This record gives sequence, structure tokens and C-alpha cells, in this order.
Amino acid sequence: MAAEAGVTRTAFHPKKNRDGTTRPGPYQHLAEEFERRLNLLQDAGTSVDPRAAQIQRLKAANSALEDRLAKQNTEIAELKEFRQLALSRIAAQHLEIERLRSESAAGGKIATLVKRRPATGTSGSCS
Repeated sequence: MAAEAGVTRTAFHPKKNRDGTTRPGPYQHLAEEFERRLNLLQDAGTSVDPRAAQIQRLKAANSALEDRLAKQNTEIAELKEFRQLALSRIAAQHLEIERLRSESAAGGKIATLVKRRPATGTSGSCS
């Protein structure tokens, strides 16, 4: 806007007197017009400043990554719990197998299963 008006940007800003009080710059009305237009664009959802748009994109990306990380952390915790449960079950099964083997070797009351042999003939007609 300053370039369009043919003035420097510093002419938009208020000036300070020697006693420290402020007075409007020579083109203060242009600065106010600029602020008004900027506010209208921002209220409409349009981002004029590319840095502001980049910041918004990065914030959205950061939020998405934080959500993704939280989900992955939850999944990892569930998988660790499942692994621990599986290992506990395997260890218990192994101990049971060893107990049964030692009981069988000591002559305990364990029935041995005999493998059946398939019948040699056919049963029923195939025609």
C-alpha cells in the first residue's frame, strides 16, 4: 500500500515528539485503512501474510503429528502388553509340558494315544 501511495512505510507509523508524546504520522489515515482491510481479509478467512499462512499450516501439521504419535504410543503399549501375555502363556505351557513329561517318565497315570492306521478296504459303494 505504501508503494501504491508513493511513500515510505515509516510514514504510516505514529511519530514521537521530543517530550515522548505521540502524534499521528503524515499518512496515518493510510495505515488505518491498511489495518481495516487486513482485518476484513482475516475475518473472511483469507491470509494475506504468507508467513501467517505457513504458521497455520505448520500448526495443523504439528497437531496431526501429535495425534498420530499419541495413537502410535497407545498401539505400542497395547502390543507390549499382548507380547507379555503371550510370553507368560508360552512359559506356562512349557512348564506344563515339562511336568507331564517328567510324570510320564516316572510312570505316572498318563494314557498314551495310539495312532490309528487307515482301513485298507473301501466302505460303501462308489458307484
